[in-house]
Amino acid sequence: MKRKWSREWISSKQPRKQRKYRHNAPLHVRHRFVSAHLSSELRKQFKKRSLPVRKGDEVEIMKGISKGMRGSVDRVDLKRCKVYVDGVNIKKVDGSEVLKAIEPSNLKIIKLKLDDKKRQMIFERAEKSEKANAEKKQPVKKMEHKKQKKTRKTKEHRKTRRIKRRSKRMSKKKRKGGK
Repeated sequence: MKRKWSREWISSKQPRKQRKYRHNAPLHVRHRFVSAHLSSELRKQFKKRSLPVRKGDEVEIMKGISKGMRGSVDRVDLKRCKVYVDGVNIKKVDGSEVLKAIEPSNLKIIKLKLDDKKRQMIFERAEKSEKANAEKKQPVKKMEHKKQKKTRKTKEHRKTRRIKRRSKRMSKKKRKGGK
């Protein structure tokens, strides 16, 4: 693995390549790593299951000590693949409070910030593909399948196969020069 990063490593089963893929991924790929699920209302509205989290989105924390808390995203750290939410703080040893880094998989997006044109284009693409799929789907006629008889392997059939296998083994031995 002399290369620093390759798109093909995502399909590898090897854990070392999976770790290297995530650790050395460029920012445009890391952007997908910070995706969170949408709430059920947004899912129905936009026909998408998850989206990358952006600054300004309102999220709800689904797991951890801060479970159930809601707030807007203060910043997204692509280097560490973490999200910082307003109102979710931790106390340091010296007494100061800082924002807690949260894994995006533990978040649910409640309200989207739709100021960005690129984000609106994502939803337009989803709508187009939905319409195309709906047009392709037509009622399929069910055909009656003829039931095929299953042939039972009889004793005679098994006996003939056994004899064939035995004769093959014997011919191989003769070719090798054995008994």
